[in-house]
Amino acid sequence: MAHSDQDSSTMRPNPKHLIDFFARSLTSFHSSPDVFRILCTLPHAGAEPVSRRPASGVCRLVVLDSSFNPPTRAHAEMARSALKWASSSFSEGTRLMLLLSVNNADKAPKPASFPVRLGMMEGFGRDLLGSLEGVVGGPEIDLAVTKMPYFHDKARAIGESGMYSSGGQEEPEQVFLAGFDTVIRIFNPKYYGEGGMRAALRPFFKRARLRVTMRTDDEWGGEEEQREYVRGLGEGKLDEVGGDVAWARRVDLVEGGGDGVSSSKVRDMVKIGEREGLEKLVDGEVMGWIEGEGLYRE
Repeated sequence: MAHSDQDSSTMRPNPKHLIDFFARSLTSFHSSPDVFRILCTLPHAGAEPVSRRPASGVCRLVVLDSSFNPPTRAHAEMARSALKWASSSFSEGTRLMLLLSVNNADKAPKPASFPVRLGMMEGFGRDLLGSLEGVVGGPEIDLAVTKMPYFHDKARAIGESGMYSSGGQEEPEQVFLAGFDTVIRIFNPKYYGEGGMRAALRPFFKRARLRVTMRTDDEWGGEEEQREYVRGLGEGKLDEVGGDVAWARRVDLVEGGGDGVSSSKVRDMVKIGEREGLEKLVDGEVMGWIEGEGLYRE
């Protein structure tokens, strides 16, 4: 990753300037009553990162919600696959959001700080846009943060923000991208309070759907086991855990590629200095951040 002040051809901001921008943005966000905020939009229209409202109506909002610690090539493939699918249904009006929860239910903000993760997300987003040229019409990408830890709260915050439905426009369908392991958590009753799963997820599935990438490894089982789990959701399993079997129609299972979304594997490889394997898991911009900031060595 180039560390010049600004490359006008790629609109690549200086990493230190980006960290400062995101640190100030997060301080402002944390001190506000807002629970959701878009910090900037790609591609950059000028020298400084800014957020932009969609110029026209958004029909589908693809949401890649992750800890981005760091973003991986598998994250990129999930996004590309979803955008190609979405654009096959809607020739216009598809937008991508990279969403970082700064109050995650399960993960503490380490080892990479939130401003650095957002910097990696910015580089990851620019690489992703480059790979999409001529494929899906060059969608814009919003980098956003939320204080909400759970999918259903995040979806509500996005919808209620009005960022994608101003001027009487209909709220777009949200498509949350998730690995199979995340879906297991979504349908786990322990994450839902007094109202239960049905009260929490009914509004979610009215405005959103899940696009689930299979994660076939020793921990999560093979492809047929994962297909059977999703089939079972619509055959009574959701009712058994306090959900609604109708939601199964809003859960799409798709094949994954590579080694899964292995952010932890990336961190492990950095610790042991396995650079060749690392290049297969992260793109050039993210690699630049890992090396330039000395991330994940301890």
